Amino acid sequence: MSLHPLLKFDISELSIAERIQLAEDLWDSILEQQEELPLSSRQQQELDQRLENYKKNPTTGSSWKEVKKRLRFS
Repeated sequence: MSLHPLLKFDISELSIAERIQLAEDLWDSILEQQEELPLSSRQQQELDQRLENYKKNPTTGSSWKEVKKRLRFS
């Protein structure tokens, strides 16, 4: 039994499709309030550095299409 204290029901009683939908709904609710998720100073530095690198060399890197292709063949 996996009774979740906040939901007050046994999650395992849900179908797989319902559990997937629940996970998606939870994730969407987090994304809607992402400004409440503070970044650590290290995370902010990393993002700033990546943005700076992109601004200096916007044509470097790989497109999402290229990345997906590499992942499928690895």
